[in-house]
Amino acid sequence: MNLFNYSIEEILEISKGEFLLKENPGTAIHYILTDSRKLLSPEHSLFFAIKGQRHNGHDFIPELYSKGVRNFIVSDYPEDKNKYPGTNLLLVHNALLALQQLATFHRRKYPIKVIGVTGSNGKTIVKEWLFQLMREDHAIVRSPKSYNSQLGVPMSVLQIKPGHTLGIFEAGISEPGEMEKLETIIQPEIGIFTNIGQAHSENFRSLDDKVKEKLLLFRKSDTVIYCRDYTSIHDEVKKAGIRSFTWSRKSNADLLIGKITAEHNETEIQGIFRNDFIRIKIPFTDDASIENAIHCWTTMLFMGYAQETITSRMMMLSPVAMRLELKEGINNCSIINDSYNSDLGSLSIALDFLNQQKQHEKKTLILSDILQSGKDEEKLYQEVADLLGKKGISRLIGIGSAISRQADNFHLEKSFYDSTDDFLNSYNSAFFRDETILLKGARTFGFEEISKLLQQKAHETVLEINLNALVHNLNFYRSRLRPGVKIMAMVKAFSYGSGSFEIANTLQFHNVDYLAVAYADEGIELRKAGINIPIMVMNPEEQSYESMISYQLEPEIFSFRILNLFNDAIKRNSKKEVQVPVHLKLDTGMHRLGFEEEDVNELIVRIKNSRHIVVRSVFTHLAASDEEEHDDFTRLQISRFQKMSDTIRSHFNYPIYRHILNSSGISRFPDAQMEMVRLGIGMYGVSPNISEATQLQNVSTLKTTISQIKNIQEGDSVGYSRKGQALKNTVIATVPIGYADGLNRRLGNGRGHMYINGLPVPIIGNVCMDMCMLDITDIQANEGDEVLVFGDIHPITEVAREMGTIAYEVLTNVSRRVKRVYYQE
Repeated sequence: MNLFNYSIEEILEISKGEFLLKENPGTAIHYILTDSRKLLSPEHSLFFAIKGQRHNGHDFIPELYSKGVRNFIVSDYPEDKNKYPGTNLLLVHNALLALQQLATFHRRKYPIKVIGVTGSNGKTIVKEWLFQLMREDHAIVRSPKSYNSQLGVPMSVLQIKPGHTLGIFEAGISEPGEMEKLETIIQPEIGIFTNIGQAHSENFRSLDDKVKEKLLLFRKSDTVIYCRDYTSIHDEVKKAGIRSFTWSRKSNADLLIGKITAEHNETEIQGIFRNDFIRIKIPFTDDASIENAIHCWTTMLFMGYAQETITSRMMMLSPVAMRLELKEGINNCSIINDSYNSDLGSLSIALDFLNQQKQHEKKTLILSDILQSGKDEEKLYQEVADLLGKKGISRLIGIGSAISRQADNFHLEKSFYDSTDDFLNSYNSAFFRDETILLKGARTFGFEEISKLLQQKAHETVLEINLNALVHNLNFYRSRLRPGVKIMAMVKAFSYGSGSFEIANTLQFHNVDYLAVAYADEGIELRKAGINIPIMVMNPEEQSYESMISYQLEPEIFSFRILNLFNDAIKRNSKKEVQVPVHLKLDTGMHRLGFEEEDVNELIVRIKNSRHIVVRSVFTHLAASDEEEHDDFTRLQISRFQKMSDTIRSHFNYPIYRHILNSSGISRFPDAQMEMVRLGIGMYGVSPNISEATQLQNVSTLKTTISQIKNIQEGDSVGYSRKGQALKNTVIATVPIGYADGLNRRLGNGRGHMYINGLPVPIIGNVCMDMCMLDITDIQANEGDEVLVFGDIHPITEVAREMGTIAYEVLTNVSRRVKRVYYQE
């Protein structure tokens, strides 16, 4: 985050802190850092060591110091500050508060007009659409993506620079007391209250209380814009005495909405403003887009825009990409699609996501002209060039006349085209191989055509993986661990069907301590994809030992035979004395694999007699950690493990981790967390514990589309063996998913359901290899409509219940031929 030129002493005064170390008082700060993984310019960065519920920024100071950072704001007095020579170390009461104070100071330094946006839904869309509608007239600074939290708002406001004439910042809250802090930072002149709903209501006594809290954002604003049909908002605005400018479908308002007509992928909205009939058209038909567009229409009318200008610009609105998608591409490439807008803020976020992907060393950016007024063209693209250099981009493909004119600013492999058509006309698939490609383009450049060319072709059934949900679940379990307890994340079986390096990259980025795979080839694939954290192999096979040693994979050792064979393999393949970490599996009652109690003494002797093996951990498997009826047996297993592991650890003069808990055990047996836990199915959003399941987020969504719709007569049959019988005239939809994709045949003949347009429809007849049929007699549907196999409204646990099995089987059986799409909000 560029801060121009604040001195460290200015920041000290603003944050009301004190120097613990003051070795470079004249240092100029240009970048604020709150995430150690997003370091750009160490010598001019200031790291705020913020404490959260699930992390402590102080833990990352040693890492950042080793990377050259020499400016820190802390709230904990360091045990040995002398470990950081050459450092400016500022002590404050609360690092997040200090960041907010800095943002407040920065906002007052630039007294531009600011629009503040709050509400339950639509904040980001309204903000982005206002940017699209008004960027020709203003140099606009706005929140990146949905940066609207206690941390996101100050980071957004700190983007304000000389030359900006309008700010648009969104603010979200989850509990009382938060909005007052955000108002102090944003200081909006104009407010937009989009709507009110039940999101994040758990910490408020009533909906009215939540409205009152959100309205604090506008306590000093000149005007607040809202739909007065939300009576709770209207009543509280009147009570607060805030001047308003409103729209309504049914009451007297500044903009009275009349007829709304949706057809052919566009909507005409009629209205009355100052006794004149006016209208707009938008290229969307859904209710949410209509409401968001009316908010923007009302705002522009309030700001004095001519109706002719509004009308012409509304039809140019483009969808807002709320997520970054990662897909498999041609020639072993990975494609990140973010091709709806192009500006510096969203470019930086997309590049961070690109840099999380370690599967390819080469990183290519396909970038369109940045359609942002108020910036000198040469200066703008010099900033882009600097950003690409700091983010380590290998190659740039620039598309557009402006970026092409600034080609000399870019010092990397590069090529330029005046238009997307020019690029497509010269395209050759040989242009791309073994690289990660980020598509970042303004909507008008039509990068969808480039995306189609670069994507690996696959059928219409896809498994969508929500990486934000994966991280949420990881942090949910992390918050239940004692400080210092490590996490081994289970990515065996293709990450429970969710993917390989795509999942591992995310887990590595979010600082898990270990990964666990089933077989060596899974671990080798991860190593080749750039995963460098420790990996345990749970089923080491003799033919894979040499590869495991070569790729620094750590085997599970569960028998003397395996121990001897692996020890011999190290001797054969090591030209010098090396020690390879291993993990000892103990059998405490599962009776599947592992050393038993009578084996422990011999095991200790054999390992101590080997010069080549070092024990990294000892562990065991719980047989029934999620079943209360077997808790006595689980406690017996824990007791046995503690006794066996204590004996082993007492004979070695180095630390050895212990781990026994799986996802269910983390919450149910917190006293047995020991040094490490193994997080598996819970990380993917599945828990047998009902109260715990409500706090997890769905990670995987399997969806397909309707290929064909047919009307069949009473008495006709459907599918193989004529198992599906029409008891009345029936409408059926054929969808391209079958048992070769992982849809179990047990779900056929009415036992399983899918969802179309939010409604359940049964599977009729037998499930075929590549498709199945649905009874859609009672719902409205069209060919091409989306069909949900499992996801938010039809959880995978419900599919498992219909099959008479467990969620593990459903998830791991999704075929690899089903395209995976990974996305991050």
